Amino acid sequence: MPKEVVKAIERFKELDQRISHFTDISALLDWDANTGAPKKGVPMFSKAKGTLSAEIFKLLTSEEMGDCLEVLTSAEGQAELDDITRAAVRYRKREYDNFKKVPAELHKELVIHASNAHTVWVEAKQTNNFAHFEPTLAKMVDLQRRLIECYGYEEHPYDALLDGYEPGLTVAKLDPLFKDLRDKTVQLLKRLMNSKDRPSNKVLFEEYDVDKQKEFNLFILPKLGYDLSAGRLDISEHPFAQSINTGDVRITTRYKKNDLRSSLFGTIHECGHALYEQGINPAFEETAIRRGTSFGIHESQSRFLENMVGRSYPFWTYFYDDLQRHFPQLKNLPLEDFYRAINTVEPSFIRVEADELTYNLHIMVRYEIEKALMNGEIEVKELPRIWNEKMEEYLGIVPPTDTLGVLQDVHWSFGGFGYFPSYSLGNLYAAQILNTIEREIPDFYSLIANGEFAVIREWLRENIHQHGAMYTPDELIVKVTGEELNAEYLVKYLEEKYSKIYRL
Repeated sequence: MPKEVVKAIERFKELDQRISHFTDISALLDWDANTGAPKKGVPMFSKAKGTLSAEIFKLLTSEEMGDCLEVLTSAEGQAELDDITRAAVRYRKREYDNFKKVPAELHKELVIHASNAHTVWVEAKQTNNFAHFEPTLAKMVDLQRRLIECYGYEEHPYDALLDGYEPGLTVAKLDPLFKDLRDKTVQLLKRLMNSKDRPSNKVLFEEYDVDKQKEFNLFILPKLGYDLSAGRLDISEHPFAQSINTGDVRITTRYKKNDLRSSLFGTIHECGHALYEQGINPAFEETAIRRGTSFGIHESQSRFLENMVGRSYPFWTYFYDDLQRHFPQLKNLPLEDFYRAINTVEPSFIRVEADELTYNLHIMVRYEIEKALMNGEIEVKELPRIWNEKMEEYLGIVPPTDTLGVLQDVHWSFGGFGYFPSYSLGNLYAAQILNTIEREIPDFYSLIANGEFAVIREWLRENIHQHGAMYTPDELIVKVTGEELNAEYLVKYLEEKYSKIYRL
């Protein structure tokens, strides 16, 4: 092996490891900031996090990293790399090319602003005061537009942000997928709303003891495969999963005493994310590919577990007796009625609590708004009005407050523009993956009914989880299912499931 390549490999691995360590520390800081860090410490905490982020940025865009990548992406260098290092080089090269376009000061300013913005968003949401958040959000949008100008784009400004969450994704690719899904979802929704046999979900809104909710969550998590010795369950304003390393993958949920669905399905959802991160090949630790390959693929794992498993009849065939023991108000409710209740379709205000069908329409609202914001077609001050108009157009309802509307999600406070489409992409990926699983494991739902979740988890680990970011999302979905992303699987799944539940 040429000495130049040997030296480049050694130094690249050292840099990759150092960046990975700093990134793990940064992830731990994010978890702390979102799970009850003292409010008075936020300004100084934000500066410290900004300093750490700046150091990561410097390493990613350093001249030394550039030199290593130049050698290792050459034909001579590529020929000498093992698969793990080759994938890590590809990942870091993409980061390097993107971040090199962004001035270090702009990156640091964005990190500091995002850290401070979270506290402002929480205050605005809790007090239903969009005006309190408006200046902070306006600055965030300005920072995002500046980032777009740094990154550059060919057709639509929003493409530059989409690519950060789903490599290679563009508005031109996404619009047709979303249009087909949106149109058929609206048609199915109208049919369900006209059904004469609509289920009732009132029982889910009785008073449910919060301690019992937590107890049940901690009961089912290990049965689903979540390793509590390599994770923990906490409370946050907005549920999330945070991976520190493969041996430390934390999740949060939120509890509502008058809504059983909130923590129950929020916890199952985040468990799906956590299983992905806990299942990544340990050999990838301390490298760039020790993470999920994209936000869309990540969401496919959480949405798959939450909906296609967690809201299925076989799932509750196994768990319903345990749920009834925890909550006596369900004691006399037949399983069939409970199953229909948790799958009730009803246009609602809160995305994370939306039913499986209308959920995608919530994403359409955000997608259309983000595209227009980044294209300069609308400004932040118009958002409450535009949000409500979109909600009425897509879901037929208007939020009575901004807390239930434009302020409900955390993403814009941390600059997560381009993130929301990942949720619907996750549903699309999940349905396609389900089709493959049912073909390869014909007794898939029988296993679930018998509580044999390990077989399913191992299939996911073998085909998806273990690979981390070894493959791009496009490569992975073809590797797993044999074809590129196809919206027809989700449309078919929703049509078949809800036609039965609503007895159409």
